Amino acid sequence: MSGFPASEFEARVARAQGLMEAANLDALLLTTEPEVRYFTGYLTRFWESPTRPWFVIVPVTSAPIAVIPSIGAPLMGQTWVQDIRTWRSPDYEDDGVSLVADALRAVVPKSGRIGVPSGLETHLRLPLNSWYALQAAMDDRKFSDDADIMRRLRLIKSDAEVDKIATACAIADAAFARVPEIAQVGTPLSQVFRAFQGLCLQEGADWVSYLAGGAGPGGYGDIIAPATDTPLAKGDVLMLDTGVVRDGYFSDFDRNWSLGPAAPETASAYARLIEASDTTFADARPGVTAADLFHVMDGVLTGGAGGSDAGRYGHGLGMQLTEWPSLIPDDHTVLEPGMVLTLEPGLSLETGKTLVHEENIVITDSGARYLSTPAPRDIPVIPA
Repeated sequence: MSGFPASEFEARVARAQGLMEAANLDALLLTTEPEVRYFTGYLTRFWESPTRPWFVIVPVTSAPIAVIPSIGAPLMGQTWVQDIRTWRSPDYEDDGVSLVADALRAVVPKSGRIGVPSGLETHLRLPLNSWYALQAAMDDRKFSDDADIMRRLRLIKSDAEVDKIATACAIADAAFARVPEIAQVGTPLSQVFRAFQGLCLQEGADWVSYLAGGAGPGGYGDIIAPATDTPLAKGDVLMLDTGVVRDGYFSDFDRNWSLGPAAPETASAYARLIEASDTTFADARPGVTAADLFHVMDGVLTGGAGGSDAGRYGHGLGMQLTEWPSLIPDDHTVLEPGMVLTLEPGLSLETGKTLVHEENIVITDSGARYLSTPAPRDIPVIPA
């Protein structure tokens, strides 16, 4: 169970119900891990199994209802949720559909509307055949989009949520500081990846949900591929980008190292990434938009040429590794206090290689505050 008092969840439900009333919605139907956890605190790795569907209903005037496979009842019983309805799953004939339909019909009047998150970065985590059957069972009650309610709620983190993200960042900071212990000339990159995950766990991560990176002379060519067994060599730049999880909340930032003294062009490119991050941090405050931050960063990186093939220069962060908004020219989300973002400048070098840098920040009333410890101004060197 996520470590929050019941008052945290009660406040979330109250905010949701106010938005639901304004949008003329009688209930929300939620089916994905972060949505279920947002209102219940139900934290488990069991979501890795795609076999069973899970449901939470948030009525407009009453407490949430959890409709879940019976295997999850003991853990859900440790949360603040009181109304827990279960069935033995998997059931190839009726995997929770009739139970959810009964619950919805009890709290949603005829001709009522049930909101389902439907916009960017959402999905429906149940078989389409079950979804069709649920729709058919609703009589004249109608499903609609959720009027962007879940996005609006999750964009703004509470102080308690920010504290959890800051804790995850501190764990990643501590692991990054120990990278010279595990990465030397001759060490296979795959071994570095495995050892780094161990460092994260030693420093307090519950798990390391994401680890990417790369290494190569003067830069790296790919930042999302699995690690190879290629040994690190003098002149390589090593980058590790991790998302560690602590109590259900993520960090997401990277660090770079040079194996031996960096070549002048590598040092210069790294310095430009730091400048882009610093400049954007200084401009990140309430009232500016995600697009504004993109253009500030792009001005430093490309002179305003319009970005790189990575597609964006950062994103939201919280219960998931990546959340809304995206730092792109078309995202006009206005920044507000409580938003947690990554700043992620990247450069394509003339050699065909890439360098990327990433920090985590939170927007406050007076500007931005770092959650990750800012990277050194000069690229760190691992003696070779």
